[in-house]
Amino acid sequence: MNARSIIAVSVMLFFAAIIPLLAYDMGWPPGAEENFRQRLQDLGEARPAQPANQNMEASNADISAGLKKYIDSSTRKSTDRRFHIRYRGKDLALDLVKVHDDRIPTLGSGKCFACVDMKGADGRIYDIDFFMALRPGKLTVTEMSVHKINGKPFYNWKQAGGVWKKVKIS
Repeated sequence: MNARSIIAVSVMLFFAAIIPLLAYDMGWPPGAEENFRQRLQDLGEARPAQPANQNMEASNADISAGLKKYIDSSTRKSTDRRFHIRYRGKDLALDLVKVHDDRIPTLGSGKCFACVDMKGADGRIYDIDFFMALRPGKLTVTEMSVHKINGKPFYNWKQAGGVWKKVKIS
């Protein structure tokens, strides 16, 4: 055997011996390192390559759950335990009534919106449109707009080519 072969075999034996010790030091149970290696290999083989621009579809239930989580998180952070939005220079303190998850229209390019009914501290019912960007595994609220107060709309929606657009009320 030449020196390179001896060094290569020694390095391989070293790593073969050290990986279980490292796994033990990291708190892994016995045999976990092999399971970990196998899972890494399975992930590499099982995932087909996806184009970078491919949009992942999310169900209405997923979007609704993400939106409720967003509203709940904002509510928990506020001192009065209400959701706050600025409207015409005023701060509206709102309580969630309902997310209209039966219809969540798409705006194209991985964007959508959902209507949410909220009750204000003033007793009015506000229909708030939440605009969201959808990315794989992530929902981001990009804008909020007061659509209606007590059922009176400030704008409407019109579908064109499968995409919804805001239209002014004449």
